[in-house]
Amino acid sequence: MKTAHKLPEYHLNLSNLLNALNLAYSAAHDSVAFRHRHDHGVLRVTGADRVAWLNGLLTNDITRGPCYSAWLTPQGRMITDMHVIPRSEDLLLEVPGPLAQALAARVDGMIFAEDVRVTDASAEIFALEICGPDLPNALEVVTHSLSSPDALTAREVQTPVRGTVAYLSRVAFVGAIEALSHSGIAALDDVTWEILRVEAGIPQFLVDMGEDTIPLEAGLDHAISHTKGCYVGQEIIVRIRDRAHGRVARHLVGLLFEGERVPGVGQAVLHEGRAVGPLTSAVRSIALNAPIGLATLHRDAAAEGTRVTLEDGTAASVSALPFAAVPPT
Repeated sequence: MKTAHKLPEYHLNLSNLLNALNLAYSAAHDSVAFRHRHDHGVLRVTGADRVAWLNGLLTNDITRGPCYSAWLTPQGRMITDMHVIPRSEDLLLEVPGPLAQALAARVDGMIFAEDVRVTDASAEIFALEICGPDLPNALEVVTHSLSSPDALTAREVQTPVRGTVAYLSRVAFVGAIEALSHSGIAALDDVTWEILRVEAGIPQFLVDMGEDTIPLEAGLDHAISHTKGCYVGQEIIVRIRDRAHGRVARHLVGLLFEGERVPGVGQAVLHEGRAVGPLTSAVRSIALNAPIGLATLHRDAAAEGTRVTLEDGTAASVSALPFAAVPPT
């Protein structure tokens, strides 16, 4: 009797969870939602030489305003990805949270005679993302919550849902969260955000790409300027672009799984009995009502429609990214 009593309660809780996910997902696509980008940290770069010096280090042209960029080794492998936000008095670098402290020390250690200083400001500056069609109304709520609205630092985002990321002090961040919540604006939980991310085919550093990744393997051409001056690792990127005509050994792809079960990440993807890469992300897509995932596969197995199998026997087919049936953003 005890077990029989708990079973309906379990299903009720699962049903509530699924309803909550659907509501948050719908809010992001149809109205507006917000989230604390707690998986990211913020570095602060100061000094008169900061823009010119950093522009010679990163892959994108940061002189043109906020941008997505990468920092590479001389061999063209990724040290990290980041969002660069220029301000009048400094530069903010939004980086993977687990790496923030080490990256600040590593970047600071590369400064010689330049007037540049890099600090980890993750405990002082917080990233608040607001996304969805009703973004202007939510931004007005945030602006009214600030003591100095004109000082708001923000950048636009296009994926997985169009929106804005605002960078706020601790006090301003708490006030903005309270104002958004009191206005009835939905908060995006981590599970829903992961579904949105995977559906949109956005690779996450330390998850779907890492220190052995060349940006072009992960589809990060938008993080690279092909017109600015030199940067670390540029020779490898140019060689791939011009001599190999963009041909790389591996490609980030989507996987559509057969069945209803979301497979465990980390296992090998097999093609014709050979391991061709790891499964790095897997979720149940709300848009497709099916399990999907991300993997970086050898180019021989990366063509759309290629049939593959996971180590646990789950069958799948390779999909282009973003997943085609996901609503446009």
